Amino acid sequence: MSQITSIEQQKKDKTRCSVYIDGTFYCGLKIEVAIKYRLKAGMPIEKSFLDEIQLANEKMQATEKAMNHISATLKTRKQMCDFLAGKGYTQAVIDYVVEKLEGYGYIDDYAYCRAYVNSVSGKGKNAIRAALIKRGAAREAIDAALDETEEDGDEVLAVAQKYMRGKQPTRENLNKAIRHLISRGYDYDLAKSAVSRLGETDGD
Repeated sequence: MSQITSIEQQKKDKTRCSVYIDGTFYCGLKIEVAIKYRLKAGMPIEKSFLDEIQLANEKMQATEKAMNHISATLKTRKQMCDFLAGKGYTQAVIDYVVEKLEGYGYIDDYAYCRAYVNSVSGKGKNAIRAALIKRGAAREAIDAALDETEEDGDEVLAVAQKYMRGKQPTRENLNKAIRHLISRGYDYDLAKSAVSRLGETDGD
């Protein structure tokens, strides 16, 4: 059995301490965790038990970091996993934290997708889908959010009108307007319908 030879408060982070086993640094812990398990110098300890304590400490620390990270804006499950992985946490710790946050409703890919859809204007479903995929949202959550969203023909028309501002309604320019709408994520039929309405609105 090993022995804790010293526990020292870390200089860079006063909330953490360094634990030395048999005269050698073994791990860092939150001070509250060390107090919880009544760790002290001279205490005999199995390294396997200290490993369990360290895992509990990492879970606590990772959860705190995740909560701080998510407090600013909603995050997808993948975004949170990538964030924690970037902080050096093991997959076991990441899985624990993400499942805990999902259980509390702090991570919800469907809610994220709905919020994103409602915040975007001037883009069609295809562009929104691509953006959500890039953000790592679950495909079923993306599909569900987009299925509940109706593309507004007047909004598409407004995008077309903005593009055509100052341009002559020539066949070439109208075709370019259709391609512009498609590049904004609208499907061909919706883009063509909006462009065909340009003449109607100009005559009002």
